[in-house]
Amino acid sequence: MALPDLNLLVALNILLEEGSVVGAARRMHLSAPAMSRTLSRIREAVGDPIMVRAGRNLVPTPRALQLREEVSDLVEHAMRLFNAKENLRMDQLERCFVLRSNNVLVGGFASRMLAVMKDEAPRCSLRIAPEADFDDEALRQNRIDLYIGATSTLEPEIRTQTLFTTSFVGLARRDHPIFDDEITAERFAAFPQISVSRRGRALGPIDEELANLGLRREIRLTAPTFHSSIFALLESDLVLPIAEHSLWRLDRLGFALRQFDIPLPLKSVVILQAWHPRFDNDPAHSWLRQTVKRVCIELRESSGLLS
Repeated sequence: MALPDLNLLVALNILLEEGSVVGAARRMHLSAPAMSRTLSRIREAVGDPIMVRAGRNLVPTPRALQLREEVSDLVEHAMRLFNAKENLRMDQLERCFVLRSNNVLVGGFASRMLAVMKDEAPRCSLRIAPEADFDDEALRQNRIDLYIGATSTLEPEIRTQTLFTTSFVGLARRDHPIFDDEITAERFAAFPQISVSRRGRALGPIDEELANLGLRREIRLTAPTFHSSIFALLESDLVLPIAEHSLWRLDRLGFALRQFDIPLPLKSVVILQAWHPRFDNDPAHSWLRQTVKRVCIELRESSGLLS
């Protein structure tokens, strides 16, 4: 079945409002003959004369009067649809944004996001889905709005934006003996450590760099998340290599912990946000992306050292 020319709805709405071919032509920036041809097409599409002559004027038929309100509503709805970006009121929007992120960002990031949303989008909510063990096309299948994490393999059409670059630092209890002298690679490797991996892997880039120096560390504990492993530091001699951004706002919690630079040439990690291009022009999603970027900048600037 052939699709109807929806432009005729706009023309019909203007004709019914003006009650005049000349007036409708003026509003649509057409000549009077062109508007008359449009009226002929409307009549054919609707199966009704729509406008009939009464003396020197045109008057709507009963069918046209019946359609007037419905046509007006359809055109108005279409205008709202195409002008949604201009008319969006975040304070009126009701929407649950679904983010996928590892556990590192949940703490300080989520609390700051919720504070911003309370002011700017109070009817919206946030759900953070756990980072998956594999790329399951969640963005492509519209099961999440945004992926936040380290650079990874994504579908080719996915849009990305760098949020920040982070590095790994060491973390230990404040009176840990590692702080009694200069922290060299040898002293760093000498203390038992925690390895964080949601896949349960004990070894990683740190072990590769230590091996290059003929050193090896002892992994005493393997944990799935950084935050869960932090509590194991408080009453032990364990050392935790941790992504620096996972310490954002942790200094405000009063933990007796201290961070230090790891004496190894470890590569920095790029943290990005990624989304499907279906959301490129969605004003609410655009607000979400801008807010995530802004919150990350604010957290990075306000974070303190654990010393």
